[in-house]
Amino acid sequence: MADSGLKKHRIIRKGVQAGWGILSNAHFKGFLTASIYKGPLKNFCVPGMNCYSCPGALGACPIGAMQSVFDARKRKFAFYVVGYLAAIGLLVGRFICGWLCLFGLIEELLYMIPTPKIRIPEKADKALRYLKYVFLLLFVFGLPFFYRTELGTGDPFFCKYICPVGTLEAGLPLVLLDSSLKAAIGALFRWKVFILIGCILASIFIYRPFCKYVCPLGAFYSLFQKVSLLKMSFDENACVHCGTCARTCKMNVDPVKSPNSAECIRCGECVKACPKNALRFNTQSG
Repeated sequence: MADSGLKKHRIIRKGVQAGWGILSNAHFKGFLTASIYKGPLKNFCVPGMNCYSCPGALGACPIGAMQSVFDARKRKFAFYVVGYLAAIGLLVGRFICGWLCLFGLIEELLYMIPTPKIRIPEKADKALRYLKYVFLLLFVFGLPFFYRTELGTGDPFFCKYICPVGTLEAGLPLVLLDSSLKAAIGALFRWKVFILIGCILASIFIYRPFCKYVCPLGAFYSLFQKVSLLKMSFDENACVHCGTCARTCKMNVDPVKSPNSAECIRCGECVKACPKNALRFNTQSG
């Protein structure tokens, strides 16, 4: 029963991920005309990673929105964006990563390709997890805020030089749709494509490597994981310590030891896999 429930849960979750991806990129005209939607919805950020410049994107990317404020000649901190993301984090933690991130879904689908999988050694994995906080502090906040170009403006470092989501959702579609952009391809675009290819290849062998080691949005939401309204509770009396939940978790989290780990994307698979219902999500303070 647990196995069938887990399979059904996975199908439902992937359906939600795909549905949200389609809904948040429903400007289908953009894919036909190589244009970017600039209507009133673009004043609002979607909760997950989704490139502003994607031809289908209806909302703004939260990471891009934070950095765009720093493009002004006067240094201004993106309080409204940070406050909006903090509110989401305080409500659900990294639930967004597990249920409403299109790029996360793409990584998961790539991982389903039948190949030998790579398990990063525990010590190396723990060290690499801190990289996403470096990307958040340095490339999202630090460099865009303090660095200035010759024109006196900031540079959206993460979006411009690193983000594979933007390359996949915006860079490649726009270049393929607009012949004039093909002639303008330079070293930066080739670098971004190189990063995207690396991310795609890594995703085939490692479960959600971008989410684990790079994503600054996941890093930001993880700061609220232990204090968010939505929490995972563990019933020690019901647990038989079979280890099923830890084996099920592809984010390498042991829910028994750390049910609200910063690395948990709250996909809920461990909850469904537990044969004794010792794990559950709730909104209790404890």
